[in-house]
Amino acid sequence: MDSREPHMDQPPPAKRARRSPSPPLGATNNSNGHAPHTPALPPLSLSILGVEPLDEFIREVADFVHHMIMTRPEGPGTVEVEAKVGVLRDKASGQRLQLPVLVETVLAPNTVDCRFESNMTTMQHKHYNQLLNNLKTASPSGSSPLAYEHVRLIDSFYPSEHRERIRVTRNEKTGAVQECVRKVRLGDLNIYSPKRAADWRISVNLEIPVPPPLGTSTHTRRKDRMKYSHEEFVIDLTQVTASSGAGSKSEVLHELELELARPEYLLATAARRGDPSVSEHERGAFDELIRAFVNNARILVRNAHDGWQ
Repeated sequence: MDSREPHMDQPPPAKRARRSPSPPLGATNNSNGHAPHTPALPPLSLSILGVEPLDEFIREVADFVHHMIMTRPEGPGTVEVEAKVGVLRDKASGQRLQLPVLVETVLAPNTVDCRFESNMTTMQHKHYNQLLNNLKTASPSGSSPLAYEHVRLIDSFYPSEHRERIRVTRNEKTGAVQECVRKVRLGDLNIYSPKRAADWRISVNLEIPVPPPLGTSTHTRRKDRMKYSHEEFVIDLTQVTASSGAGSKSEVLHELELELARPEYLLATAARRGDPSVSEHERGAFDELIRAFVNNARILVRNAHDGWQ
């Protein structure tokens, strides 16, 4: 058996309670028309091994992210793992993707001719803002509170000798440079959600620090961003005003993304994944991190309203 699958010698967790099934409509046991009394059923075990197998969806995402991390180019750089909420569109028709599946599905890379659009409507942006603000002021039982920060940044993009452009990020108010990087995309994983108003995409990137560039930027992006931090994750709700130069018409976009907050912790757990020399808790920490990441992305997608761009 795989080290991450249930083993026979693992102690079984507490059983789940179950309810007695409702009697069929019209079923009675006497002339008074009352349904027969059925005793409560005993709690159900999670499985014949007493444990719950790791969900295949989460395993696929974890395997993908782990592979991207462990095969990344050598050298300096910060690994970024993010999930964006948006819509998968057929490239030929421009309509939302239609596939013969009933539930949320991971698409094999480079097998479906589609593009991902992360822009949402102003109403969607407002909806998520209200949702996240409500969670900030009244955290649900069993969940940690959200921290909040409102930032305004300006990204300027410059050509480089590589395929990727250089991005210089400045604080809009002070002009101080906060970041100067070349962002290398390592891989994407598209998730199609036919029962929801939106789909989502997981991206793994490498942000390589570079010296400040010379010359004039090719375009800029002004980001009015609301950051909601929760445990190991950051949710960014951003209004982006993109401009390609003086005299050009600006484009306003609205984006929602979820990001792992501590790249160093991500790399540490990835390095110990499946390592027999460490404790079971350490071996499974990476998959648990990805499980929570997927759960948070699903919550955001399942709270999407209709009316995407």
